[in-house]
Amino acid sequence: MKPAWDQLMNEYAGHASILVADVDCTADGKDLCEEVGVQGFPTIKFGDPNSLEDYEGGRDFEELQKFAKENLGPRCGPDNLDLCDADKKELIEKFAAMSTSDLEATITEQEDAMKKADTDLEELLKGLQAQYEEATKKKDDTKTEIKESGLGLMKSVMAFRKKSGKDEL
Repeated sequence: MKPAWDQLMNEYAGHASILVADVDCTADGKDLCEEVGVQGFPTIKFGDPNSLEDYEGGRDFEELQKFAKENLGPRCGPDNLDLCDADKKELIEKFAAMSTSDLEATITEQEDAMKKADTDLEELLKGLQAQYEEATKKKDDTKTEIKESGLGLMKSVMAFRKKSGKDEL
């Protein structure tokens, strides 16, 4: 993917309103990566720098280039109201009318709700993992018990009967 990404960066180098760049999340870019929610590598993010979205498309140059042409550039926002539909304009006006402290509190509340959703999922997964491990142990114990009860010997006797032609004793 790196050669395709480098090619895309070269294509948009110096563009007036589109930035295609890479960040090393293991070195100097670690703080930025944590801030924007990078959880694995490679991760591609796009959109408003204050609210980046995850890119889920193809990773070859043609697919990256097609996505860039169709999706990158100026977007609806306070700086580009002309690109917004009526609903988005209404939301922007609502948020713009809020005091700085109210807007900060609402942002914090929404970010906390997103963190809670992540935490809730993590807790669910921990519970499911514990249930899975318990069920796996129970299955293994049951199979061991069945094998120790003579299943292997039963199969040997049956195979011997079929081989020797003695179906019944």
